[in-house]
Amino acid sequence: MAEGGPDDETLELTPTWILAIVCAVMVVISMAAERGLHYLAKKLKRNNQKPLYEAVLKVKEELMLLGFISLLLTVCQGMIQEICIPPDWRIHMLPCKRQEVAPAKEHLVATQIIGRIGRRLLSKGATGAETCRQKGKIQLMSLESVHQLHVFIFVLAITHVVFSALTMLLGGAKMHQWKQWEEDAIQKDTAGNGPKKVTLVQNSEFVKENFKGNDKYSRVLSWLHSFFKHFYGSVSKTDYSTMRLGFIMAHCPGNLKFDFHEYMLRVLESDFKVVVGISWYLWVFVVIFLLLNINGWNTYFWIAFLPLILLLAAGTKLEHVIAQLARDVAEKHSALEGDLIVKPSDDHFWFGWPRIVLLLIHFILFQNAFEIAFFFWILTTYGFNSCIMGHVGFIVPRLVIGVIIQLLCSYCTLPLYAVVTQMGSFYKKEIFNKHVQQGLRRLR
Repeated sequence: MAEGGPDDETLELTPTWILAIVCAVMVVISMAAERGLHYLAKKLKRNNQKPLYEAVLKVKEELMLLGFISLLLTVCQGMIQEICIPPDWRIHMLPCKRQEVAPAKEHLVATQIIGRIGRRLLSKGATGAETCRQKGKIQLMSLESVHQLHVFIFVLAITHVVFSALTMLLGGAKMHQWKQWEEDAIQKDTAGNGPKKVTLVQNSEFVKENFKGNDKYSRVLSWLHSFFKHFYGSVSKTDYSTMRLGFIMAHCPGNLKFDFHEYMLRVLESDFKVVVGISWYLWVFVVIFLLLNINGWNTYFWIAFLPLILLLAAGTKLEHVIAQLARDVAEKHSALEGDLIVKPSDDHFWFGWPRIVLLLIHFILFQNAFEIAFFFWILTTYGFNSCIMGHVGFIVPRLVIGVIIQLLCSYCTLPLYAVVTQMGSFYKKEIFNKHVQQGLRRLR
């Protein structure tokens, strides 16, 4: 019998029908995905939804980056295989103890389902290992490890895009419920042609709900109120109407019929292209996590609390901005003629920069997607009982925290961000309708 079975054969001895079928399947799947994104982009552009159109282009950029990383790993896998290092270099900072690693049943099943193609392509990895052994050294990375890293990066990118889109869709659906508030406010402004009544600031519903006083105890109570309000009623009708009027009086006082709700949705669509991207600092986070995922540190468990803490901090801060708007009015006026009007200001936000909240949401969604992607990657590659997965007492809280973050960010923090971030000192270009924006670009 000749040495080497069918698994060792190259393309020279592979039947052409097999090669053609495999290539055809890969091309069809890739073309279907590319055409799907292409037609989606054309539809959004045809419907004049430029922000969402740009977000789709951003997704295509991320997939192109993913493809380049994948190509780079494939091309360089032979070079990585031939890099040899002293054995002592690979006994420290291990994610698992060597005696804990065993070919569990789950690992074998997962390997058959996911890794079979990659393992066949990387079956020549033993050659590099033998070369290093002859030098008294070991490989920097086995080709099996390179392949698994390849799969992880793919799963991470896809999970982040899907979770970001899901969050924006759920948050947008909740914000569409505010459309009735917008119509009520416009009708009120249209009907308000008679004499203006005097409003006692302390008796107004907006101030009573959000202003807790100026003493030290009241300041602490205000922060606690902002923290809990983030969960049960992040934006009330009074909050929305008051901030809407404050925005209009600050930026377009001559147009009381301005559709603040439509403007807010356009801004959110524009911000989506930031949220859906994977910026360089997010890749830095991935590298740092992979570095610190050391056996016994339970990094995977403790790092799950990071996005939750940041999400609670961001939501509390946004609620406190509303409280500060109420405090400013209560401190400066005892009574007002007409409706209560708040004054937008960047000073209410961290570092005077409202956009920092968007960057926090971007990081929170990515880190949460990273947690979920890492869990399913470990589950399908190594099995539930893998030492990297950790004990059940660590697994369940991570998954629960991930679900809480997704729901809280979608239904509370994101809608709250969409309206409160408009309380900065400046308006965004989305305040103009699409025709005005196009005219302004032609004038440049």
